[in-house]
Amino acid sequence: MNLFLHRSPFWLKTIFPSYEWRVKTQDPVIYLTFDDGPVPDITAFVLDTLAQYEAKGTFFCIGDNVRKHPEVYAKIRAEGHAIGNHTFNHMNGWKTETEVYLENYYRCQDILELPTNLFRPPYGRIRREQYLRLPESTRVIMWDVLSGDFSQAITPEICLFKSIRYTRPGSILLFHDSIKANRNMAYTLPRYMDHFAAKGYRFEAMPMC
Repeated sequence: MNLFLHRSPFWLKTIFPSYEWRVKTQDPVIYLTFDDGPVPDITAFVLDTLAQYEAKGTFFCIGDNVRKHPEVYAKIRAEGHAIGNHTFNHMNGWKTETEVYLENYYRCQDILELPTNLFRPPYGRIRREQYLRLPESTRVIMWDVLSGDFSQAITPEICLFKSIRYTRPGSILLFHDSIKANRNMAYTLPRYMDHFAAKGYRFEAMPMC
């Protein structure tokens, strides 16, 4: 059963206006984001696909995966993509004490070894107290379109169809460069990019500090 919304609803964006859900523009531009990497082979596939379209993406990295796969992380950076913090251990803010959550955030920030103010809370779940105690410059990047690539309940074809259907100028689209999502992501990403490139869209990274 599909238990998620492919487009973030208006009311959710109204409740959390400080978070970034979409870039307000009518220009033909899309912001592709990738959570949970870096992962060998899978992240490399994403990088190769982006390179085919001279595109830039934003990678919200898990700190422990950066620790385990530094060479993959180095390739993301070398190819000029944006980097964001996704905590060190993929922490669910709703289920984690604030001090533990912040410690995990800073541990990831340290291992990224570059100044970035981009942060995406795993699962999109962060409590207000946690948010208010992040560095003042932090930009919490959510998403306008959820590809659903992580779901085993949808086919790759549905993943592609829904991702295309709900995209609009300025959309922040969420994919995952993870083992769990690979079946749907590997099918959808190149076809999605081909569809929108043919319509004159460009693919840009979220600007870092």
